[in-house]
Amino acid sequence: MSMISQIPAAAPAEAYAHFNSRLRFETDCSDVYRTYQTGEVDYILVDVRSPDVFAQAHVPGAINIPTKLITAERLSEFGSDTLFVVYCAGPHCNGVHKAAARIAHLGYAVKEMLGGVTGWLDEGLSLVGEDAPNVTVASAISCEC
Repeated sequence: MSMISQIPAAAPAEAYAHFNSRLRFETDCSDVYRTYQTGEVDYILVDVRSPDVFAQAHVPGAINIPTKLITAERLSEFGSDTLFVVYCAGPHCNGVHKAAARIAHLGYAVKEMLGGVTGWLDEGLSLVGEDAPNVTVASAISCEC
């Protein structure tokens, strides 16, 4: 018996509920990119890193609201039915989770873009900003969030 099958898989209905639930909280870089390509953007893409890091390079179409600046006052310019998609440097940083928790606590719908900047670059997608052509996965890990 393999290490994989030593612990039995969940029943299909249980697995469906689990994975379907995850999709309510997460999206991925490819889906974000595709919505911008097709013009089907019905959310606000938010980079939660520091303004300096955002200026260096960020995902095209994103606005910058650093995690610590996510407040009711800051979000009041958006309708209560706004969906936010947040990202940070990458999967090694929990800044995106702190930001998503704040946004949800303030009463807004929110999803995480899995992978953040690291995931975006891993997908072979381009960033924009002052230093975007020089940003690599290795240099993208600093988020200052």
